[in-house]
Amino acid sequence: MLPSSHNLVLVAFSLIVAILASYTALRMAGRVASSTGKAAGLWLAGGSFAMGFGVWAMHFIGMLAFDLPIPLGYDIPLTLLSLLIAVFSSAFALWLVCQNNLPWIRLVLGGLLMGAGIAAMHYTGMAALLMRPSVIYIPWIFMLSILIAVLASGAALWIVFRLRRGARGEAWARIGASLLMGCAIVGMHYTGMAAAQFPLGSYCEASNSGIDVKWLAVVVIVVSLAVLAIALIVSVLDVRSNLLSLSLDQANSELLQLALHDNLTRLPNRLLLNDRLNQAIHKATPQQDLFSVLLMDLDGFKAVNDAYGHHVGDLLLVQVSERILASKRPEDTAARLGGDEFVFLIHHREPEDAALFAQQLVESIGRPYSLEGHVLHISASIGIALFPDNGLTAHELMVNADAAMYHAKELGRAGYCFFERTMNKNAHEQMQLQHDLRLALERGEFVLHYQPKFIAADGHMVGVEALVRWHRPGSGLVPPDRFLPHAERTGLIIPIGNWVIDEACRQMRQWHDQGHDGWSVAVNLSTIQLAQADLLGVVRTALEKYALAPRHLVLEVTESTAMRNAEASLEILDKLAELGVNISIDDFGTGYSSLLYLKRFPANELKIDRGFVKELVQGNEDEAIVSAIIALGQTLSMKIVAEGVETQEQQALLTRLGCHALQGYLLGKPLPAAQLLEALAAQGRRPLAAGPGDDSASITVSC
Repeated sequence: MLPSSHNLVLVAFSLIVAILASYTALRMAGRVASSTGKAAGLWLAGGSFAMGFGVWAMHFIGMLAFDLPIPLGYDIPLTLLSLLIAVFSSAFALWLVCQNNLPWIRLVLGGLLMGAGIAAMHYTGMAALLMRPSVIYIPWIFMLSILIAVLASGAALWIVFRLRRGARGEAWARIGASLLMGCAIVGMHYTGMAAAQFPLGSYCEASNSGIDVKWLAVVVIVVSLAVLAIALIVSVLDVRSNLLSLSLDQANSELLQLALHDNLTRLPNRLLLNDRLNQAIHKATPQQDLFSVLLMDLDGFKAVNDAYGHHVGDLLLVQVSERILASKRPEDTAARLGGDEFVFLIHHREPEDAALFAQQLVESIGRPYSLEGHVLHISASIGIALFPDNGLTAHELMVNADAAMYHAKELGRAGYCFFERTMNKNAHEQMQLQHDLRLALERGEFVLHYQPKFIAADGHMVGVEALVRWHRPGSGLVPPDRFLPHAERTGLIIPIGNWVIDEACRQMRQWHDQGHDGWSVAVNLSTIQLAQADLLGVVRTALEKYALAPRHLVLEVTESTAMRNAEASLEILDKLAELGVNISIDDFGTGYSSLLYLKRFPANELKIDRGFVKELVQGNEDEAIVSAIIALGQTLSMKIVAEGVETQEQQALLTRLGCHALQGYLLGKPLPAAQLLEALAAQGRRPLAAGPGDDSASITVSC
């Protein structure tokens, strides 16, 4: 037998090419598996050629590493045939591993067919030597090479199938698998070469007419590496392109989400609502299907925002939206228009279905909210417009639902109303009133009028009660009961109340400068103001701004306001009392008093409501009630003030019962500050000259 040897450099190159071919197979399998349609076919064709050429190149580099003491060459047709066998075997392998599943029977059959293909490629390449006499193969080593080809093919198919998706964290697994597959392919080749024997006197018929091995080695190495490199680069670029495409798709989806949904609550916004509303109108008109538009506004949300800050307000809106989503059906639409306004598009067969949904929504929204250590209470007012009875266009339905919502607020809030034609005028008036109130603050249209207040025992004037008035352009002087309820509903009571505190302190500073340095001024606080987060800061700022001692400011709180959230009220009132401000319980006896809390309130004055004074005569029930209130106040070391005194009999009786101070139309009507002292002088009355530190005189500012 002719002696044979191998070029170790070319052997090393064959191993490198085998590993690269294996890695390329893994990458290409991933691209084929993740593609569909025509793209999958193109990737299968390109991957088959790259993988097949890589396996074939490894084989031929290994052949070129083989050396005999005779000239060698390779027959071109057989060489090309071996390349085709490698390509088709690779195509079969890629197709097999890119199926949805790979059961063991299919894996075994696939390993046999692919192993047979690789063996056929190898021995066809050996036949391309055209040896005379023919190559003799050692049977057991020959069979071992085929067995290695089958086992290596089966293992390669299983590995490629498992790693074809290229999930995150599998990069190292893919590299390890490539090393394993490359070594298996090389092992098969050199096992087959070990089985080949060449008798003495053999010669190669292809050495003259075939491919010369001297330049074939360089060509095969360069071309194979180029093919594999191009395949890998294209695969990587395609992956990056797909990732970029996915990122762009995700970005477009997010932009579409942002464009059509509210950023805070993720509910549909006005744009998406209008589209769905127009679609509903288009679909419902020919089919005569019914649907309703429900417009919901949160009662008291503005006050929460002003009292606790926008952060808490945003958290509240998020919780409201969660309750909304839990209430609505999948086929209906809930949208946020902005602020605290929400709109619902409800499909139904009967108007009663819309009413039932509205009632459930009112109950859901009205449950307490726990946010950042605060227990908050809001309610919902809902207006309902029916299609087609209350409008044939989206604009008409929205306008009419809005009018019905405002009517629901007028009826007491925390409820719903169906639209009626007479509502449009009232809704317009309410919107105009809100607009004018905001302008009134900016233009300084609010003023304070003062009503005298006298000591019951000797009739000396000790102060006044100031009432806020509005000089509305075109309407004249507007009394408080015409605009303050609306200010309470919309939250405008907070900036108005802050103005009252500031203006009252300013006026008191002016009176002190005129010599009345013993007087005090009292400001009435509403429920919303008492819950205002920066109330303490507002009071402190006003006192410092006008250099007014805290003892000259009295804050009046109705017992209903104080008991609305007793613990929270106690906390803020204690802080105000620590500042040095006096506290008065206004309208005592008309709310839901709790003596347990009353004794804890840092109050030093009780005001008897005018309702008990109006029918007060000696011996009736009102006298008994007033007498009890006075006794209670005296027990708690509080001063007693009665308001609404209109007759001399009432004045005499209240004085006898022990009231400290009185006020009412009998004693003096409300007047602007500039006219107050002039009116008192004209009546022959004089202010009590209270000295510094004497807080017996007070001015009550009511808003």
